[in-house]
Parts: sequence; C-alpha cells; structure tokens
Amino acid sequence: MFHVARAAVLAAACLSLVACSEGDGTSDPHPSPRTALEFGQTADTAGADGKGTAQITPEAVVYVGKAGADAPEHGLFAVVAFKAGNRAEESVTTTVAQGGFRWKTPDGKTIKAGNSEEAKGIAPVGFDDDGGKPAVRANSYQVETVAFDITSVEKGGTLVYVDGDGVAFRWKVPSTNSGPTANALKSALK
Repeated sequence: MFHVARAAVLAAACLSLVACSEGDGTSDPHPSPRTALEFGQTADTAGADGKGTAQITPEAVVYVGKAGADAPEHGLFAVVAFKAGNRAEESVTTTVAQGGFRWKTPDGKTIKAGNSEEAKGIAPVGFDDDGGKPAVRANSYQVETVAFDITSVEKGGTLVYVDGDGVAFRWKVPSTNSGPTANALKSALK
C-alpha cells in the first residue's frame, strides 16, 4: 500500500511539473544567453540564413568626436574594426548587412550599427575590404568596420552580433580606444 501511495504522489508531482511548465511542452528554440567573450576573441557564427560558418573577431574600437567631415548626432562615434573569416571551400555571407551588429549600452539600451546617416557612411580606408560586402570568399578573411552613434556615457558597452541562426554573440567592449589596430583605425578616421 505504501508503494502504491508513493507512486501516486510521484505521478501527481510529475503531472504538476508538466502543467506548470511554459508553452505546449516543446522546448524553447532559443539558446540560453551566452557569456560575453573577451574583446578580440573569435566566435564561430552561422552565416546568413544558417548557411556556412563565419568567424567574427572584433579587433579594435575607437571613440571619435568626428569622422572625416562628419560629426555624430549623439556626440560620439564608436567604431569597431572586426575580421570576418571563412575557412570553408564555399563563400559565406555574414549578417552584417542585415543588421547583425548592435551596441548594448551600460544601462541596457540597444543601438543598431549605422544608427545615424553619419555612422552609416563611415568606411575608413584600409578597414573596409571589398567595400563592406557581407560575403566572405572561401579560405579568406576580410576586415570591416561598424559604427555606432552614441553618447559619451554609452562608451564601454557590449558588442552584440546576431548570426544567421538568431544566436547572439557578445563581447565586452573597452571604454577607451583599444586593440592592436586602434591607432591605425583612428588615423584612418581623420
């Protein structure tokens, strides 16, 4: 009798857990949030529409009050240089042109890359291979930039890249000019 009662209690507990779970019993297709990567660390990301693998590596960040003749609407440009790599035998397309990059401010606000006309037009010489095309040829990499028009208190945010499978990769961005090519990038923005 004790075993029957215990089995009934366990069955009721299991049913209540199922009844209390979210949704229709299917799993959430979105992965759990990823830990932020170190700035300069490479992430293997799905290409556009989930096709292929693109390696995304943010390598420098520069904060400038002017890029060429263009001034930011919000007071500061945060320009990030990154490498998009492809080790496969076929070209892969990144999600950069589809709004793949975002800047998450320290207070939690999300800003899309190229959020002002001036930020959209930033293309420093030597840092935009192939004119900013999202396709990365087979067995190669290209250097690109993304720019965000931010306020000075939004420095040191988190760079977010959403890949072709909808997975978000995050890098904590230093609040000062940083990275091995930061000086060259700053010079290219003058």
